[in-house]
Amino acid sequence: MILLTDLSAPLGYDEALLRSLCARRLRCAPEALKRVHIHRRSVDARDKRDVHFVLSLLISLEEEEAEEKLLRERRPPKASLYAPKPETVIPPSRLRARPLVVGAGPAGLLAALTLARAGARPILIERGRPVEERSADVQAFLRHGRLLPNSNTLFGEGGAGAFSDGKLTTGTKSPHIPGILRDFVRFGAPEDILTDAKPHIDTDRLLPMLSAMRQELLRLGCEVRFSTVLTGLVVREGCLAAVRLEGPDGLEELAAEALLLCIGHSARDSFQMLCEAGLPMEPKPFSMGVRVEHPQSLIDRAQYGPAAGHPALGAADYKLFTHLKDGRSVYSFCMCPGGQVIPASSEPGALNVNGMSLRSRDGQNANAALLVNVEPADVGPGDPLSGMRFQRFWEERAFRVGGGDFRAPAMRMEDLLSGRETKAFGEVAPSYLPGATPADLRACLPDFAVSSLREGIRIFARQIRGFDLPDAVLTGIETRSSSPLRILRDGATLQSPACRGLFPVGEGAGYAGGIVSAAADGVRCALALLEAEGF
Repeated sequence: MILLTDLSAPLGYDEALLRSLCARRLRCAPEALKRVHIHRRSVDARDKRDVHFVLSLLISLEEEEAEEKLLRERRPPKASLYAPKPETVIPPSRLRARPLVVGAGPAGLLAALTLARAGARPILIERGRPVEERSADVQAFLRHGRLLPNSNTLFGEGGAGAFSDGKLTTGTKSPHIPGILRDFVRFGAPEDILTDAKPHIDTDRLLPMLSAMRQELLRLGCEVRFSTVLTGLVVREGCLAAVRLEGPDGLEELAAEALLLCIGHSARDSFQMLCEAGLPMEPKPFSMGVRVEHPQSLIDRAQYGPAAGHPALGAADYKLFTHLKDGRSVYSFCMCPGGQVIPASSEPGALNVNGMSLRSRDGQNANAALLVNVEPADVGPGDPLSGMRFQRFWEERAFRVGGGDFRAPAMRMEDLLSGRETKAFGEVAPSYLPGATPADLRACLPDFAVSSLREGIRIFARQIRGFDLPDAVLTGIETRSSSPLRILRDGATLQSPACRGLFPVGEGAGYAGGIVSAAADGVRCALALLEAEGF
């Protein structure tokens, strides 16, 4: 196949037009092209008078020799023979005992899938419930504000990413990513995640995908234990010997030589247990801030100009970042076009928020996190859990300021910028459920975060017209965009230096940041276990 890159196409292109554009670039007749397939697609909206797609295309001729000859003789610009990335090779398992995987988020699911495909028959342990039951629990929480600590938007099958926009963008260059995306499609994700520059699955497509992935794990001999919490480790002579679990039938000690620890960024009781067990860990930077909501129509116009509303474009998104003079950074995160703000709490009396979108992305509001970096020095000297305690302190403040029952404190943009409490909302209605309370977010954010957000918003208003809309809504607080600590692992074996056989994995361990990078780390650690000696 021939790969053509950087091909401009209008928003309303069809296959005939693509064939014509390819033939023109290759200097051949359209009839000579056996197949034209989109390899990558992105939107170029730099000139609002000419919003268009930029495509990479795969073209097949009747014979491979003809493709090589065409490229050699005609030398078309930005054209080359396509070399597909190799599939991840999974060696057959030589493990003596069934490995354990703790956590059924993206890291844990892909680690378990890799081990299962190797014939290792892993045991997957998840503190939360299957996605079907978890979905019902989340809906009840949104309606009534009743939190189940182990089944919510953070805990349960699929992890925190299951109730979000399902973004698959990543800066990670892992060779495992193409195979991971193909697996997602195989289990029910839309095929456009293989081509779009900003792929996403969305919550309503993620949930059935997770169920299909579980069925495949079971078919391959994986045992899945839901509603089961890791409560302790048994370590003998520096090696993992067993784990302590608490499940539906009570306490259990399960022999284990190898454990992939994929607990996610919010398993605070697990962090506490691991720290007390002497597992080496260190504090790391994280972020905190708020969710900002604008009318989606405002973002569409700002990003696409006259092309806003074109059916080929859908709801517009944005990505913003700025360095402030004092060294802080302010940035947008997990932008959810046409979505809603949701609770992402895991502890009674402590409030954290997140955003999510459905596939249609047809909600009235756009929302995104506006975050400020938090350094270990900001939370004061202390042990590796100091960042976790810092998060909890402000989440408990937010819960009280919101009025309890997981109602969220929210503020008009103009009021934050002017330094006054919000008494009532304006033209932008908060989308947050169980409900938003007009409040003063300065009462539940540290001073450095408030001042940084104000400065960042003013800068972003010069990049997106209307970003400082007076009635835009800021809902607080968001603290869980990443783990506040790193569980140390050896760079060569990926195991804990204090416990042979324990592999800290993914976002919760501090080695990933999002669905795809966490999944890739899960594959990497599973392969490291399969290739290790002595298990």
